[in-house]
Amino acid sequence: MIRCYNDFVETLLTSGFSMGGGNPDGIYAVIPWGWNDTPPYETPIRWHTENPETDPWEWRMRVLDERGDIAYAKLFFKKSGYITKEWYPCFLAARRGGNTFDEAYKDGTISHLSKRIDDVVCG
Repeated sequence: MIRCYNDFVETLLTSGFSMGGGNPDGIYAVIPWGWNDTPPYETPIRWHTENPETDPWEWRMRVLDERGDIAYAKLFFKKSGYITKEWYPCFLAARRGGNTFDEAYKDGTISHLSKRIDDVVCG
């Protein structure tokens, strides 16, 4: 049961990825309800309260500020979610059809700008 930010992080690190909140598409979410839903059990979690301990909306920025092993981005069919460093290679491989970055660049599915950024970042 998620009752605070630390519970969320611990559960996310165990699961590897999650939608930002509940969704009608059936994509896995650590918190299976959204900002306008009533949670299925009693919890201090409340959306859009600006409380960094109990507001999932605040957590998206906290993971970016405080963690080097969790990313928040548009990961799931243009919908936001979280992914851990451990699972990131799996998502990249699926998105690239199993190709490496360089193979995808040679095939033309990665832009020249993205290649230049990768060269700078990965050196």
